[in-house]
Amino acid sequence: MCKINPRVDFAFKKLFGSEENKDLLISLINAIVSEQEQVVEVELKNPYNLADYRAGKMSILDIKAKSESGRWFNVEMQISEDYNFDKRAIYYWAKLVTEQLSEGKMYKELKKTISINILDFNFIPNTQEVHNCYKIINTATGKDDKLHDIFELHYVELKKFTKQTNQVTSALDRWSTFLTRAHELDKYHIADELASDVAIVKAIAAVDRMFDEEERLVYETRMQSLADVESKIASAEEKGREEGLEQGFEQGIDKASKTIALNMLTKGIDVATIAEVTGLAESVIQKLMINKNIRF
Repeated sequence: MCKINPRVDFAFKKLFGSEENKDLLISLINAIVSEQEQVVEVELKNPYNLADYRAGKMSILDIKAKSESGRWFNVEMQISEDYNFDKRAIYYWAKLVTEQLSEGKMYKELKKTISINILDFNFIPNTQEVHNCYKIINTATGKDDKLHDIFELHYVELKKFTKQTNQVTSALDRWSTFLTRAHELDKYHIADELASDVAIVKAIAAVDRMFDEEERLVYETRMQSLADVESKIASAEEKGREEGLEQGFEQGIDKASKTIALNMLTKGIDVATIAEVTGLAESVIQKLMINKNIRF
């Protein structure tokens, strides 16, 4: 059974964002994008590097890649609930577009940029579809006339994936099964529906042997931070309900977030990562550091 949860962003980054596992990233991308957007090879633009993580350069654990045809991809795993994720997803997409311009290119040379967001919570209302794709369309005709074909945004909501293994038919089904049930998968006994996919077999075998001692400590710290966030938010929600006041809920959330931030600061975790996990502004976290006399 897999002991590492591949949905934790740190683990996801190493599994899909490492040079030796580019074939897994290609398989995952191709399971989500259309037949016309399939990729054969990718160049990782921010590959996994533990030294970068230690230095605080890898606080946002997304994966940036460029295909052989010039298309750009941003792939992110989000395990904590974030009801503003739509705005964040567009911001990351826009950043990847502007990074292309920073290479000195003209507007006409901008390549299609595809943002893939894998969420471990329900986000899109009024649908039970696991996978939803957004493009810019002509509202008068309701059609995609390819005039603004540079934009494409995907959401894969894992909580909506309910198929049993014997119901798995597509590549996205297989990856959704792996991501949601890795703890149930045994590399020595893989169901036929998964065993036919060499990328899935490799992922199952790789996920538990990919961390050294230091990386496992980072992973466990990340796991604990995420668990703390969920626990504190649940407590804040309960307090808000008990008091029957929206203000009580908001105050509870704020207090919980600051408590988590302080715990993470004492462990030497960088400000950008803490802001990502807690939702607090970096300026607020820096004030906490000053008030508590915490120095890195």
